[in-house]
Amino acid sequence: MNIGAASDASGVSQRMIRHYEKIGLVPAPARRGNYRDYADPDVHRLRFIANARDLGFPIEEIRTLLGLWSDRARSSGEVKALAEARAAELGRKAQALEAMQRSLIDLAQACHGDDRPNCPIIDRLAE
Repeated sequence: MNIGAASDASGVSQRMIRHYEKIGLVPAPARRGNYRDYADPDVHRLRFIANARDLGFPIEEIRTLLGLWSDRARSSGEVKALAEARAAELGRKAQALEAMQRSLIDLAQACHGDDRPNCPIIDRLAE
């Protein structure tokens, strides 16, 4: 199948497929003339990558996960450790986002939002 069909089947944009090929996350597919020719295993790999991205894994961890996926002698403990570390990092990021949200809400509530130039939001940004 061509790159458009692979994109449709995997849910990964053509641009991202080319990027993944460029960085070696996806092996270059066979060529039929000037066109890339993707097979079902390529689409499966792209879906794997898309699912890992949806769970917040960065590229280098996805590279590790792909290696573990293809290693039938892998330890599930390695996979679990990666998932737990990613979940902990996402938790830290969620807390930071919640703190930013609270700050913005507090600043917005302190701002009169009228024609006066005084604004605690601008004051805070200027600190």
